[in-house]
Amino acid sequence: MINDNLKLRGDVAIVLKDKNGNVKESREINNLVVTAGLTFICSRMAGASAGVMSHMALGSSTTAAAAGQTDLVSILGSREALDSSTASANTIVYTSSFEASEGTGAVTEAGVFNASSSGTMLCRTVFPVVNKGNDDTMSVTWTITLTAS
Repeated sequence: MINDNLKLRGDVAIVLKDKNGNVKESREINNLVVTAGLTFICSRMAGASAGVMSHMALGSSTTAAAAGQTDLVSILGSREALDSSTASANTIVYTSSFEASEGTGAVTEAGVFNASSSGTMLCRTVFPVVNKGNDDTMSVTWTITLTAS
């Protein structure tokens, strides 16, 4: 009998900086890979018909992350194109920067998507509020790790 246990783990690093580049806040958070994200991963293993993850978004909802969710509950601004996506060994790292006036407000949720609108959400996280002012920048680095245990 073969018993392989694959696990996905998501880790999110958020860094908020003021207009002068000084770090105002830094956080590390775990996330949930949602059901649609798991389906996306399986579809990419079978072929390349689903577009790759390309965007990230910030939101202001405190609704708990749940497997059946397909979008952020309350998006702030619009989805931003990823600055980079880097795959190596058993991880993929997505990075996005939300510049001044992008995703401004009381940020409490974030997600990774494969389109600028609609499309598939890979993962979502909810966290205590990070207040992003209009002049602030926020970088979000999302690491998804696949392990066998």
